[in-house]
Amino acid sequence: MRILDRSVYVGPSLYARFPVIRLELELGELEAWPTGRLGGGFIEALAAALPGLAEHGCSYREPGGFFRRMREGEGTWLGHVLEHVAIELQNIAGEAVTFGKTRSAGPAGVYTVVYEYAQRDEGIAAGELGLKLLSSLLPEAIRPKDSVPEGWSWPEARDQFIRFAQRRALGPSTMSLVRAAEARGIPWLRLNDQSLVQLGHGKFQQRIQATVTGRTPHISVELASDKEETNKILAGLGLPVPKQELVQSDTAAVRAARRMGFPVVTKPYNGNHGRGISIRLTSDEQVAHGFNVAREHSRSVIVETFLEGDDHRLLVVNGELVAATRRTPGHVLGDAEHTVEELIEIVNQDPRRGVGHEKVLTRLELDAQALAMLERAQLTPQSVPAQGQMVYLRSTANLSTGGTATDVTDVIHPDNREMAERAVRAIGLDVGGVDFLSKNITESYRRIGGGICEVNAAPGFRMHVAPSEGTARDVAAPVIDMLFPPAAPSRVPIAAITGTNGKTTTARMLAHIAKMAGYTPGLTTTDGVYIDGQRTVPGDMTGPVSARMVLADPQIDLAVLETARGGLLRAGMGVNEVDVGAVINVQPDHLGLKGIDTLEQLAEVKRIVVEVATDCAVLNADDALVMKMSGYTEAKHICYVTMNPQHALVREHIRAGARACALEAGVNGQMITLYDRGGHIPLLWTHLIPATLEGRATHNVQNAMFAAAIAFSLGMKLDAIRQGLRTFDSTFFQAPGRMNVFNEHPFKVLFDYGHNAHAVGVMADLAQRLDVQGRRIVVLAGPGDRRDEDLIAIARAAAGRFDHYICRRDDGLRERAADEVPRIQAAALREAGVAATAISVIPDEQQAIDAALHMGQPGDLLLVFADQLTRSWKQITKFKPAGAAARLQSHEARTAPPHTRGEDGPFVAGVGADGGGGAHEAAPSALGLEGLIRDERGVRFAPEADD
Repeated sequence: MRILDRSVYVGPSLYARFPVIRLELELGELEAWPTGRLGGGFIEALAAALPGLAEHGCSYREPGGFFRRMREGEGTWLGHVLEHVAIELQNIAGEAVTFGKTRSAGPAGVYTVVYEYAQRDEGIAAGELGLKLLSSLLPEAIRPKDSVPEGWSWPEARDQFIRFAQRRALGPSTMSLVRAAEARGIPWLRLNDQSLVQLGHGKFQQRIQATVTGRTPHISVELASDKEETNKILAGLGLPVPKQELVQSDTAAVRAARRMGFPVVTKPYNGNHGRGISIRLTSDEQVAHGFNVAREHSRSVIVETFLEGDDHRLLVVNGELVAATRRTPGHVLGDAEHTVEELIEIVNQDPRRGVGHEKVLTRLELDAQALAMLERAQLTPQSVPAQGQMVYLRSTANLSTGGTATDVTDVIHPDNREMAERAVRAIGLDVGGVDFLSKNITESYRRIGGGICEVNAAPGFRMHVAPSEGTARDVAAPVIDMLFPPAAPSRVPIAAITGTNGKTTTARMLAHIAKMAGYTPGLTTTDGVYIDGQRTVPGDMTGPVSARMVLADPQIDLAVLETARGGLLRAGMGVNEVDVGAVINVQPDHLGLKGIDTLEQLAEVKRIVVEVATDCAVLNADDALVMKMSGYTEAKHICYVTMNPQHALVREHIRAGARACALEAGVNGQMITLYDRGGHIPLLWTHLIPATLEGRATHNVQNAMFAAAIAFSLGMKLDAIRQGLRTFDSTFFQAPGRMNVFNEHPFKVLFDYGHNAHAVGVMADLAQRLDVQGRRIVVLAGPGDRRDEDLIAIARAAAGRFDHYICRRDDGLRERAADEVPRIQAAALREAGVAATAISVIPDEQQAIDAALHMGQPGDLLLVFADQLTRSWKQITKFKPAGAAARLQSHEARTAPPHTRGEDGPFVAGVGADGGGGAHEAAPSALGLEGLIRDERGVRFAPEADD
């Protein structure tokens, strides 16, 4: 039993609309051992290891359903069991995850196991630990070899996992704020592995780190950390504080204690969480020891008078007290029967107690601090306390060390409430916790005394949201209301665009329209992340990482997310929902990769974008697979886009008052027209959009229609949409590799990134529609990771439409031979009726483009399909065309051997018949390719020029 593959989905995916982990699990010989055959011993052992599994309902949807499934008939297989174990492991670590599903992956004994996770590392570790647990419970005869390390202990591994998970999970305070934000519909992003969280998107964002907010003044945090200065400020305002002295040595601490009078308290100058504090010190020796304990946490130590009373935490948010809690240090209560050590074990059996922040209460520990407290009380772990005797194991009342909390918000005296609010305002904190000692919180400090020990920045919320006794208080909601007052925006409009072809151009058009409309757009595309039109990160940025990158940028107020198939399959979407989701088309591309073998499967992947759309799904009504997606969206509106004004379904859709974008014929040409709520809105003539080449580039007409429909659905004004489309062109700098035109040579060059049959066919159609006086020449290629049938389809899409074909390959061979791709496509062209004399095989991209440029004559059209866009565009723009055609003809006549022409095949340059160099290799000087070098395969190539 082993994990063959693992994928971590950060957002909506094929499997769920929330984060899940997918395992491909191979059972091997254990396929023959379902739980029914393993027997009751295995099931009982599993129940003992993870008692919480008894609550799993499985398909029966009631407690006990999972174990019932394991016992009935053959039972279930171990892949399904692992799913439930991985979920339950996260549950015992404090995560509220419930979703899982397991299905056969096809081959016998291989299963797809999917389960929800709360945070990535914990989810992965849960799957791995679950596998070890199941293996350890199997009969030794069938246990997979080396599946369980020697000496492995389940209880120890379980506790280590819980601590591992808690180190990576958001703390209870941060999590309470996140949950409060979710309740308000405010999105959030975790920005690091600790507690730094962004609430909201783009320019509306606010940040928190634990309970410190982006609005908390730095000087106030520094002041709260300086206990001596805090004490002075509060004393200066007449607030009750103990006497204090700051010391740097144990002798100075003793002298200060004598001046103040015993008992005293010693604590670190800038400590927190109760670390290093010693209380009720009554002798010089105790003070000296307390100084040394505090010195472990701070260079300077504070000695202060000891105040009698219970420890209270008073929480103030935005100037108002929102909760008050009485805290009691970790302790046990004697029963005149059990030892202290036994009493600790009894207390820890409370199901509310767990490891760290796993549960409401933390387990008591018999550690060095506890032993010191026992010694001070003249007790040992084996002592038997008297009936009702309270034995303290900690000097401070922090919940993280086993303390308990009792809510007293409803009974706090108004004077004490006002005192806390004044103290926090005096320090300048927006969120502050006052540690206040009082014998009775229901009586005024003015009458019975008491004092403020500290004012805390970043106060913990756990004691308030989950007290041991009393009413739980929603203290996080006031913080969220402070950061995001009612009606304040927290989200930016988000549009996600997918499709086989056209998504990059459409996304760029939409971002341009948004800028014309006054927005500061963030854009993710195949060539980078753009903020307000400036590329900030280069590379293919169409996955979830780039989406979060844009939404985290504090400048943007609108996000345009090009969303590619690869990112969806690899890690899901980067956002849980979008305002507008658009699917332009579904065409054959990338089939046979990552388990996607059919167009229907590809459509299911791309459908995710409209499944998460909340306001509008924009769908291509001319693509049957896309049109069917309307049945899978919960968006308020569906906007169909059609280039067929006679489309029957769209006509009915419009008559029903719904939204659409159609192409309509008029006296002056073709008009992009919007329909909404019965309104007919003529938008723009297609020939006025530069990117459409006066309406001839019909694929860009469609892209413009999608951009217009999305912009309209996002609420942009019609004039801004018109202005955006009229000023967006297809230059390399605005849309690199998307139908770029270069007119500075005697011939025209069309430059495109098309890499599938549909895209190549669209560009070939455009080449036919353009007015060309001379020849049409194409540089053709296909990615090496595509199936042979896809490469052949690309060649067939171009066949018969050009006068000369140059077949090349990409730089990345994708495990193919150096000339394999161009030879496959050349053979496909010949089979489609293209004369062998009209085909050249020049595998290297730079050589192929250079050969095409040299062929160019006045009036010709060169269509170049490129892979390395920047390099290839520079090659085209810097080319000097003088005498190019004559040089290529001379080269062909001089260097091409008989078997590379005529019936036996096309002209070949750069690669010999055996894939390496040869006697008939193209002479670089004849093509103007001086300076080429030969790589280890014998293929000539030119080093890239400096950028």
